[in-house]
Amino acid sequence: MNVHEYQAKEILRNYGVPVPDGHVCYNSASARDWARRLGEGPWVVKAQIHAGGRGKAGGIKLASSRDEVRNHARSLLGTTLVTPQTGPEGKAVKRVLVEKGIHIARELYVSLLVDRSTGQVTLMASTEGGVNIEEVAATQPEKILHESIAPLTGMTPFQCRKIAFKLGFVGKEVAKAQNFFTRLYEAFVSSDCSLLEVNPLVLTEEGELLALDAKLNFDDNALYRHPRIRDMRDYDEEDPNEIEASQYDLSYIALDGNIGCLVNGAGLAMATMDIIKHCGGEPANFLDVGGGASIERVTEAFKIILSDPKIEGILVNIFGGIMKCDVIATGVITAARQVGITVPLVVRLEGTNVALGKQLLAESGLDIVAADGMADAAEKIVGAVRTRVAGKARG
Repeated sequence: MNVHEYQAKEILRNYGVPVPDGHVCYNSASARDWARRLGEGPWVVKAQIHAGGRGKAGGIKLASSRDEVRNHARSLLGTTLVTPQTGPEGKAVKRVLVEKGIHIARELYVSLLVDRSTGQVTLMASTEGGVNIEEVAATQPEKILHESIAPLTGMTPFQCRKIAFKLGFVGKEVAKAQNFFTRLYEAFVSSDCSLLEVNPLVLTEEGELLALDAKLNFDDNALYRHPRIRDMRDYDEEDPNEIEASQYDLSYIALDGNIGCLVNGAGLAMATMDIIKHCGGEPANFLDVGGGASIERVTEAFKIILSDPKIEGILVNIFGGIMKCDVIATGVITAARQVGITVPLVVRLEGTNVALGKQLLAESGLDIVAADGMADAAEKIVGAVRTRVAGKARG
C-alpha cells in the first residue's frame, strides 16, 4: 500500500523524524489561509498524487506571497498531472500540500528497503539527492552507499556514523545524522514498511536535517496491525480492478498488454508472463488466484480480467497442487456463462484432478482451446490474438 507525501511525513513526524511545517489543503482558499498560519514566506505548493517526478511535471511550485500560494493551488487542483511514473493518462490532483520554504545548503538521498538477496533491511544513501536515484545508479553507481542491517541488532550507532561520514557530514552534523537515521529505521520497522525513501534529505543553512520529501510503501500482509495506516489508503489513486481484486484476496496488477492471465502462484504467474513475451505477445495483467482459491474467487478473477477493454485473449495456466483443476475449470465455466466470452480462451491444466477439470471444460459447450504445457498454451493464445487483431484491422 502507498500513501501520499503528507501522510508519509505525518507518520515520520510521529517517530521524531524532522519534516517541514505544512498542511494538506483541498481548495485554494484553505491553501492561502494555511500559508498565513505557517508564518512568513516563501512557501511551497506541492501536488499530492501517488507518483514521483512531480517537480519536472510542474506539480511543485514556489510562492513568495499568500496570494501566489492561492493561485498555485487553484492552478493545480482539478488538473491531471502527467509524470514519468503516471503513464500518459496521468493522475488527477485532488489535494495539495502547502509547506514553509526551506533554506537548503545540501540535498542528499537516503532510503530503507528490504534487500531480497541478503534477507536484511538495507540503508541506501547518496550525496546525489533531489534527482532520480535510478539515473544515479546507472551513471554513477559508486555514489550510492549501502549498509546492511542485521535483524538481531538493528541499526547500530557505528553504522549511522559510518554513513554520515561518507555523506560528508562533520562536527555536530554527524550526531544529527545518526539520530535521523536511527529514527528512520524505527519508523520503517515499527510501521512494517517495504520501502522508506527520503529524497531529498536536506541540510539547511541553519544546520538542521529535514525530510523534504518522503515516500512510504507498506507490506499489505501486515496492515491488520496498523489500522491507522490502513485508513490512509486513497482508493482514488488505485486501479479499480486492483481494488476489486483485493476484496477477494486476489493478487492483481494491471499491465499494458492485451492477453489476460489467470494463474495460481506468483512464480508461475511471472513465468507465464515471460513465456507470453517470448512468443511475441503482451500480458495484460499479473493475476495470482492463490493456492486454495474457491470457485467464487476464480469467477471474480475472470470477471476482473474481462472488464479490461484492452483484452483480446485470455490464458488460464494452472498447476494444481492445493488448488484442484476441477475447481478452476468450474470457475472458468461459471464466469464465462455469467459474463460471456467474446475473446479467445486458452486453458492449460496440470496437477490434482486434471482429468476431471479437462472433462468439465470439454463438456461445457464453450469455445475453449485446450493446451498441453506452457509453451503450447502461450503459442496458441498469442496466435489467436494476432488473428483476432488482424481481423479487426481488416474489418
